[in-house]
Amino acid sequence: MSAEAGFREGAGRTLAVMKDIGLDVGSYRLSLYGVFAAIVVAILLWVTVKLAMRAIKWLLRRNPRIDEAQRLLTEKLIAIALFSLALLLGIDLLGIDLTALAVFSGAAGLAIGFGLQKTVGNLIAGIILLMDRSIKPGDVIVVGDGSSMGGTNGPGSVPNVGRVAKIGVRAVNVVTRDGKKHLIPNELLMTQPVENWSYSSRDVRVRMRVPVAYDCDLREAQRLMVEVAKANPRILSDPEPVVWITAFGERAVEHELRYWISDPEAGLGNIQGDVFLGIWDRFGEAGIRIPYPRQDVRIVETPERQ
Repeated sequence: MSAEAGFREGAGRTLAVMKDIGLDVGSYRLSLYGVFAAIVVAILLWVTVKLAMRAIKWLLRRNPRIDEAQRLLTEKLIAIALFSLALLLGIDLLGIDLTALAVFSGAAGLAIGFGLQKTVGNLIAGIILLMDRSIKPGDVIVVGDGSSMGGTNGPGSVPNVGRVAKIGVRAVNVVTRDGKKHLIPNELLMTQPVENWSYSSRDVRVRMRVPVAYDCDLREAQRLMVEVAKANPRILSDPEPVVWITAFGERAVEHELRYWISDPEAGLGNIQGDVFLGIWDRFGEAGIRIPYPRQDVRIVETPERQ
């Protein structure tokens, strides 16, 4: 007997033993051979789908006419179609009779449907986001009040903006200014207000309140504020920074310095801090005062009672 014939005989005996070891579930026979075959088929189909997806991604990235959002949408739709086809093909190759599992599959499908309700909702929301192209990778956004990205939008606070790094099947990967990555569910972007700072343009206007004392030269103060803003390399020269008087307060003339930046993902608080410090230095050199809250307390003597 040759080695090849011996190998075939041994393999045949092994398969026969694996088929004999099993469990009967009603009219369905669950054998060790069936489990092993299912694992092998699942691995082969998984590897085939992964290789096909890599080839499709490579082809899509080489097409310059498709932007990032369209490429992601196409990849996700093709991935869903390939995995669905692989599942149906695997069932056909294994010869699984779904009619024998109709009752069980109906109950299991109902349970899985309730369990995966949020997952399916996030999947559909992600596809919708990619289709209407309202949010794309690289956009700078604020979700709701900013709490989902570790910040607030309260009075006097700077909103915590983030840059969209990736739109996934379940969530959107947003990187905030402090370097933290937040996974925001796709469904949340569909149900909460979203500020997209770079939807039509990446330019963002920043407003700063600057009070000036009444006894100071207001025109000189305004000139110094504009000069400080123009000297900052992150502030755009077109449109130019401007200063307006917004109110005559109780102790100061309220001014608002307005300027534009094109990189909001680099931070808002840091540039405001630089501009405020520059204004403080220039005001100190020019003798312009910034009033601070003060309370005067008068003690009135009461007449002594007779």
